[in-house]
Amino acid sequence: MSFALMTDRYELTMLQAALRSGKAERECVFEVFTRQLPAGRRYGVFAGVGRVLDAVNDFKFSKAELEYLREKSIVDEKTLDWLAGYKFSGSISGYREGEIYFANSPVLTVRGSFAEAVILETVVLSILNYDSAVASAASRMHTAAAGRFLAEMGARRAHESAAVAAARAAFIAGFDATSNLEAGRSWGIPTMGTSSHSFTLLHDTEKEAFEAQIASMGPDTTLLVDTYDISKAVQMAVDLTGGKVSAVRIDSGDLGSTAVEVRGQLDELGAKQTKIVVTSDLDEYTIAALSSAPVDRFGVGTSLVTGSGYPTAGFVYKLVAHSDGEGWSEVAKTSQSKTNRGGVKTASRLIESGTATAELVGSDKGRALQVQLMKAGLANEQYVGHNGVLLAKEHHLIAKEELPKSALRLSKGDAAIPTVFS
Repeated sequence: MSFALMTDRYELTMLQAALRSGKAERECVFEVFTRQLPAGRRYGVFAGVGRVLDAVNDFKFSKAELEYLREKSIVDEKTLDWLAGYKFSGSISGYREGEIYFANSPVLTVRGSFAEAVILETVVLSILNYDSAVASAASRMHTAAAGRFLAEMGARRAHESAAVAAARAAFIAGFDATSNLEAGRSWGIPTMGTSSHSFTLLHDTEKEAFEAQIASMGPDTTLLVDTYDISKAVQMAVDLTGGKVSAVRIDSGDLGSTAVEVRGQLDELGAKQTKIVVTSDLDEYTIAALSSAPVDRFGVGTSLVTGSGYPTAGFVYKLVAHSDGEGWSEVAKTSQSKTNRGGVKTASRLIESGTATAELVGSDKGRALQVQLMKAGLANEQYVGHNGVLLAKEHHLIAKEELPKSALRLSKGDAAIPTVFS
């Protein structure tokens, strides 16, 4: 796959037309923002920054891509010649990855010639919209879990590349591990996983399956106990490990009541240190409903990788200013229901007594929200790679801690703080 062709055709046809009109090299500023949060959500989590910087760095047109564009007559030869030498040389600033955002927050600002910046629109939005949707859902699940272990397990419910991105976004927003090995390799995320029901069914008896797993992995493993009779499986898990089995997993039924029964049984058998893991179509609401149950770890899949009902953040990429070399002009779309404010915007968050009270757009009176992410086409190294992920995870916890307590409610409501323009 090529980042250069992960774009909509009209990005390149606009480029061709701009080259003909003589406006392609006009210096421009594009901003990424969302006009509104998903219905009822109180805040969003900005994620995908490190991936965007990687994508911009790798956004180049090889001979193969150029030949495809030529063969399909998508653009003319002059445009192909321009694309052959393409390398973004502008700058990008924006919110740090893991930052909280609200409607109209200027989360990303791209500066460069129209030609260089416009063709990045699709790849930038595809990354930020998906990653931020997953991170926003993950942050709510982290709140619901109230400090208990969260594992991302959604790879089977997403596109193979999206699954890796989802694991990354979830980790940034508070998850502790992923089942996806590529996410572990690419982003340094801890991985976890032991066996599924098929492993138990492969063997002639459940005992034989448990013995094989323990022989391979030792007692520091998680045994899946709901293939047949849960009570018998728990008894067997304790007997085979001398009460030292690390954890048992429940993947079906009434998770709350079953967890209570299993905890009681484990304690009676002397396996008080054995953890209880639950899976099975969890989301932030079912996790919250299990708040009083003796559950130690949650594994979340489908709901997480689909944004828990909101699979996109709704970000748009809009031209807000351009220069003719003599002065800047502010521009904005003014059509009905899709208006936006022109001009380059700064953003800060007003913090009073340690709590966020307003998103200030056009003012620097609060905590500055924008940082330099790329300059002269070179990414700020602290925001990319494994270290960038860890930095984003740390920052998210700090930003989330600033929110008013009402922001952490799972019920539908208005944005946690107002956006104030100046």
